[in-house]
Amino acid sequence: MRAALIQMPVTADKRQNLDLAAQKLREAAAGGADIVVLPEMFCCPYENSCFRAYGEALGGSAQQMLSCAAKELGLYVIGGSIPELDGDAVYNTSFVYGPDGAQLARHRKAHLFDINVVGGQRFMESDTLSPGGAITTFETEFGTMGLCICFDLRFEELARCMALRGAKVIFVPAAFNMTTGPAHWELLFRQRAVDNQCFTVGVSPARNEQTSYVAYGNSIAVDPWGTVLCRAGGEENTLYADLDLSRIDAVRAQLPILSARRTDLYTLAEK
Repeated sequence: MRAALIQMPVTADKRQNLDLAAQKLREAAAGGADIVVLPEMFCCPYENSCFRAYGEALGGSAQQMLSCAAKELGLYVIGGSIPELDGDAVYNTSFVYGPDGAQLARHRKAHLFDINVVGGQRFMESDTLSPGGAITTFETEFGTMGLCICFDLRFEELARCMALRGAKVIFVPAAFNMTTGPAHWELLFRQRAVDNQCFTVGVSPARNEQTSYVAYGNSIAVDPWGTVLCRAGGEENTLYADLDLSRIDAVRAQLPILSARRTDLYTLAEK
């Protein structure tokens, strides 16, 4: 399965962002991609002040573009994420579309990005966003896929639940910053891939030093052995990762972690 990781710049012009994303999707299709992944908040600046202003309800313009492109190009499209309006709530939501243009999944970011690193990044998504509450997997011709957004990846139980549902790849639209990115980005993608013996794919916006929130970039794909298959820098780029899904069974046969009978640690602790 060939995945295209679209590390695109994001501007304050939503229409310009959507047009660029559509162009990148067409280029990825020409490059032989089966599944294309856009970044977190690909249609608006990553700022609390922008989320409601750029948000859209079900059936909005960003969703229409993604669905139409998926159908026109015959691709699976993971639409990064957009601000989704639902009543008074705003969610950080990723929509997935199949080659027929039908919506396959919707993941609302479950773990909001509320951090305050001394001497580094401070950001409180909960000032404007509401959390989702679902584990998200979806079916493709290549098998079951998992989906989460950025900060969700830090919670190992979520990734394990997706793997236990049969997810062969965990896709993660994300926008790590210049504090957490250098420290944890590659580490987390390799760790989740090794823990769950599956592929992990992370896609970030391109870095723009002029914005209030500077994305790390470094979109990445990792195999079940923890090997980095490809990794971008900070600049605008589209990476192609050829994912040999038979690698999953080979690794699990050598190290049968997921299939092993698990010891009840709580029982042991009581003895």
